[in-house]
Amino acid sequence: MKQWIVLVCMSLLWAKCSQSSNSEKNGHPIIVIETQYGDIEAELYPDKAPQSVAAFLQYVDSGFYQRSSFYRILSEDNQPMGSAPAELIQGGLWGTGNKREYLQGIPHENTQQTGLRHINGAISLARQDTGTANTEFFICIGDQPGFDFGGDNNGDGQGYAVFGQVTKGMDVVQKIYRRPEENQYFTPQVDIITVRRK
Repeated sequence: MKQWIVLVCMSLLWAKCSQSSNSEKNGHPIIVIETQYGDIEAELYPDKAPQSVAAFLQYVDSGFYQRSSFYRILSEDNQPMGSAPAELIQGGLWGTGNKREYLQGIPHENTQQTGLRHINGAISLARQDTGTANTEFFICIGDQPGFDFGGDNNGDGQGYAVFGQVTKGMDVVQKIYRRPEENQYFTPQVDIITVRRK
């Protein structure tokens, strides 16, 4: 009888540990972006970009990303001559009618502060002025040093705020990247079914 109780307790403990390891990796939350072309899994870095991650997870937990989209693409073929080329897909609530403009801006955590970089698969916050980022994010295709602090892809030199890294599903990212576009916008937009914690 005692052995049976011990086995049950060990099974419950193992299940709890497995669940924890699925939802976090080394204390880093794992999120899944479910799209019409498959899932993209990413690890977030609250130890390096705490305000960006906290805000993003708040949007995730609030269900903001249900029925959102990847709507924008930058490629070497659709940028003005003379500009620093960049490759990415951008997603979020833009164009969905959700009232993201009423959300508070996230304090800017630049790459000089965080030590993170815009490498292949990096997830970063889109913005206009510093401190205006909220629900819109992008995923880098290849290394994009021009988006780092001091880079050439933003006029104020502050770059963008990396807060995570794709760990599975870069094939899905590439599939989305190859969709038809016009003037930097996908035609049609690519559906994000939801973004959730793993």
